[in-house]
Amino acid sequence: MSFDEDVLNYDVSRETLQKIKDFMQILLEWNKKINLISKNSETELEYRHVLDSLQLIKYVPADARLLLDVGSGSGFPGIILAIALQEKNPQAKVVLIESITKKSVYLKDVCHRLSLSNVEVINNRVENIVFKKVDCITARAVAAVDKLLGFIAHCCTEKTKVVLLKGKTGEEELTAAAKNWQYKIEVYENAYSEQNGYVYCMTDIRKRK
Repeated sequence: MSFDEDVLNYDVSRETLQKIKDFMQILLEWNKKINLISKNSETELEYRHVLDSLQLIKYVPADARLLLDVGSGSGFPGIILAIALQEKNPQAKVVLIESITKKSVYLKDVCHRLSLSNVEVINNRVENIVFKKVDCITARAVAAVDKLLGFIAHCCTEKTKVVLLKGKTGEEELTAAAKNWQYKIEVYENAYSEQNGYVYCMTDIRKRK
């Protein structure tokens, strides 16, 4: 299948497909100014970054009202999910949390140019912010599972769903995290990873006593 067909396979409209393509162009424009993705991965943008992020829409609760994307950086998966949710779940608000100021400026520019009214960009670290009634938290290439759970646990209720993209070190990270945390987890294969990538869906996250 072509990239267009792969995107449309997630049951989104051609308008959403076009908005994703517009985002890709903005990203490449900004990547000339600040380091968002490696120059080598620009040629793999469609699958390595865009579809890798879009697949997570399957794991976001259908009735989600608040989604946090931690360490949003270049906008993966946060911007991609926000574009898809604008059509699939207009009631959902997406909060992009990014501690690096220049990347926050970039994310705000993306949201303005793509008219992503369902997005808020916060230039801070997630551990410094208190959120209530968070339905879903996403993260990609932010930190090891143990450390990441420490960052976000204060935002989680029993029902909060944490969706993580992890590579070949994921199993080791889960082993380490299990020493300090208890949780329920479902593991799915990453459809766009070449190196044993997985999607972890975690709920009922609690610090071990």
